[in-house]
Amino acid sequence: MEQQYYRMTIAGCERDLPLCPLNESLLIGAFVIFGDPELTTACAEELLKRAPEYDYIITAEAKGIPLAHEMARLAGNQKYFIARKHPKLYMSNILEVNVHSITTQRDQTLYLDGADAELMKGKRILLVDDVVSLGDSIHALEELVVNAGGVICGRMAILAEGDAQAREDLIYLEKLPLFDKSGAPI
Repeated sequence: MEQQYYRMTIAGCERDLPLCPLNESLLIGAFVIFGDPELTTACAEELLKRAPEYDYIITAEAKGIPLAHEMARLAGNQKYFIARKHPKLYMSNILEVNVHSITTQRDQTLYLDGADAELMKGKRILLVDDVVSLGDSIHALEELVVNAGGVICGRMAILAEGDAQAREDLIYLEKLPLFDKSGAPI
């Protein structure tokens, strides 16, 4: 079967997203900002225009990293946090939370360095991700921030997929539809 694509414009950048099977009857559009600085910067600029006041940004160790980095850079080279997929030797007093992501098709654990958790205490934390679908990754970030004593001030993503489009607590740039097995948006 020939690869199908879904064309969309995101923050003024036109991109073709490859459609990938999630199961026998459902396809998703694969959105990857890795290696695309034009799109990453455009999305970061647009999200910052809509962002609530915050002290720090946090994202999960995945495709949200370049977005969080660029948002922090554009906002004046602010510090940001990454919830890691594996604990690192330099980390101590680690906080952890389990998460299931549809794009990895298995359970994962996210880890936060205790030093980062200390910096979050009482601070306004903005949760950032590339795509929110079921919201499991964002929920895991919420748990880490709350456990660290931070105050969640907002949730942002470049794209909202499926049910996430109806979330009133999520700020996003564009809707990403789900697709039937023929590649038609549903």
